[in-house]
Amino acid sequence: MIRKKILVSDRIRQNEGSFAFIPHRFLADGFFTELSHHELLLYLFLILAADRYGLSFYSRRSICSLLNVDVDQYIKSQDSLIEKDLIAFNGTIFQVLSLPASLKIRRRQRSQLTGKRDPVSIAQVLQSSLRGSLHDRKPDPNT
Repeated sequence: MIRKKILVSDRIRQNEGSFAFIPHRFLADGFFTELSHHELLLYLFLILAADRYGLSFYSRRSICSLLNVDVDQYIKSQDSLIEKDLIAFNGTIFQVLSLPASLKIRRRQRSQLTGKRDPVSIAQVLQSSLRGSLHDRKPDPNT
């Protein structure tokens, strides 16, 4: 086990006034690895810009300028963060949401909503149906 030691004692972070935070679960539960570079950039920005309720109201133009991203990258990232249930947006105000219960539940709910199935399940169905069709075949007397 690694023993922790303060490296720079006169520069320890302290909560002074407003304070942005990211729950450790964001890393530990795999949310970090689920996001693209642009999604992470936008999510981090919204966390830093938010008040204690997770609310912020930067415009699209300001966000694109500050993050040095084009509008298409911004919209794709924003929509993805909303789909992943990490933020809410009403056209004017953003809210960084508390993390969903888990990625597993979220993926299952999304597939139920969209009607998409897990690729493994489709593979299993195909294998099962192929096995059934092979067993149902009558032998060819010419072979």
